[in-house]
Amino acid sequence: MFQDTIAAIATGDTMSAISVIRISGEDALAIAGKLMKRDFSDVRGYTLKYGTIYDKDEPADEVLVSFFRAPRSYTGEDIVEINCHGGVYLTRKILRLVYGAGARPARPGEFTQRAFLNGKMDLSQAEGINDLIFARDEVNARSALHSLKGSVRDILEPLREELVQIIANIEVNIDYPEYEDVHVLTEEEIMPAVRKWQNDLHSLIQQAQDAVFIREGIDTVILGRPNVGKSSLLNALLEEDKAIVTDIAGTTRDIVEGTIRLDGVTLNLIDTAGIHETDDIVEKIGIERSLQALEKAELAIVVLDGSMELTDSDKDLLERTKDKTRIVVYNKKDLKEIPDAVSISAANKDVDALRKKILEIYDTQIIHARQDTLNNERQIGLALQAEEAMQDAHNALEEGMELDLVTIDLQRCYDALMEITGEYTKEGLLDEIFSRFCLGK
Repeated sequence: MFQDTIAAIATGDTMSAISVIRISGEDALAIAGKLMKRDFSDVRGYTLKYGTIYDKDEPADEVLVSFFRAPRSYTGEDIVEINCHGGVYLTRKILRLVYGAGARPARPGEFTQRAFLNGKMDLSQAEGINDLIFARDEVNARSALHSLKGSVRDILEPLREELVQIIANIEVNIDYPEYEDVHVLTEEEIMPAVRKWQNDLHSLIQQAQDAVFIREGIDTVILGRPNVGKSSLLNALLEEDKAIVTDIAGTTRDIVEGTIRLDGVTLNLIDTAGIHETDDIVEKIGIERSLQALEKAELAIVVLDGSMELTDSDKDLLERTKDKTRIVVYNKKDLKEIPDAVSISAANKDVDALRKKILEIYDTQIIHARQDTLNNERQIGLALQAEEAMQDAHNALEEGMELDLVTIDLQRCYDALMEITGEYTKEGLLDEIFSRFCLGK
């Protein structure tokens, strides 16, 4: 499929003990042979050779070279991986020699793109590779690894199978009405299968949205009037002194950010300026930014001083957050503990009650995040397109429209579903449909 040979550094471009330069394409073996002054045209795949890379006639480095023969390689092409001594200078020098021998620089993601186009993986698996590289916690890494192993395709397979069966049953009625052994379908017969398919897809979408929400992290704002312990709470959750803490009210005048990972939940925390009435111009700017952060936040942690009665500022803050997902926290339980409430002592780093409450609120989403499901907004968006197309087919059936018009919506549904894995064509669907029938015999 590809005429050119590409190359790039497969390891980090930094100081290291070993660096790997990957070469993929029909000239990969010849390039390696040219640089090492050897003939690798008959080398077997999955072998390792020791030798020397030469810069013209001068030795450049002693290397180990791995060989992978098409089609049993990552890209489906011949691949050579040069394992050289690490170091920015030496690695880049050998890469330049590879380019000089006939390879061109690979574009970002081009090795995986070739793997996809050569049928070595589907699109969801390719996305899983990138997700695995950038995974920032165990939940994301697990999800990415399962996606790499084909979990998205496995999840979609029952839906695809049921959808093809629905389309096949309709198509055979449209194209072969003269066959006596072909049962004539009615709306009452096809509608239960459509409704079941819709329910199954809707459940998958909901589960995927919950999972993506948890994996991306919950934007969380810590709010309260001055000196209730917001910064102490942030430091306790982060387990570091990120925010300045003093007995002087209004120490925090701007937002302070940090990230924590609980058991399956990532919180993107923002500590805000104390919200209260003030004439201080700097404090006013900080309070305005705090309110803007509240608007964007997915979770609000409202901190109150449990040792005191509620103030007007406290009541105003509770009113402002009443329609948000929130946790009302009573701080300073070492002075006074509030029964049946989330009571903490931020100064003493006693915040277990808050951690427990967070996990309780997001229990369902955490469970979904640990299950195999769709993994990103692109995949969810296509699933939503499939859901909309099936709803159009559902409406058409209810209105008694001709079956050949219904199949137009079903084809849209199929295309959207299969685009998730990057393997849809109208011709492929028709081939599969009619391979199931022994008609015209």
